[in-house]
Amino acid sequence: MNIRMMTIEDYLSVYKLWSLTSGMGLNNVDDSEKGIARMLKRNPTLSFVAENDNQIIGVIIAGEDGRRGYLYHTAVHQDYRNKSIGENLVKSVLNEMKELEITKVGLFIFQNNHIGNGFWESMGFKVREDLHYRDLALAELQRIDT
Repeated sequence: MNIRMMTIEDYLSVYKLWSLTSGMGLNNVDDSEKGIARMLKRNPTLSFVAENDNQIIGVIIAGEDGRRGYLYHTAVHQDYRNKSIGENLVKSVLNEMKELEITKVGLFIFQNNHIGNGFWESMGFKVREDLHYRDLALAELQRIDT
């Protein structure tokens, strides 16, 4: 197994993995090839894939705004779970964030994604009860749940 930085050439394999991963919340704009290319251009060292026999079996997308880091769309193929792949992907991103002097990292996850919530809890991420997440769509987004 090999972990390396993601490139836009990985997009189709990454999107297929996301589509096969229960609990992912995708949309037709941000998660399009154009949307992911924009993310990778803005944050070229913060997204990683895990490969086995030249097949992508894990992915993590991340970004930062100069103050905080954010993790998005982390997935490991179900046949490869519980082998520390997700943990190694997260550690790869966190190491890069530390190099960029980012001091805090957050993520968004659906409450009913029990597998994902268990993973993030095991990685030390805590639920914040003192805030609400709010958003405003500036474009019409089609939600794609997996």
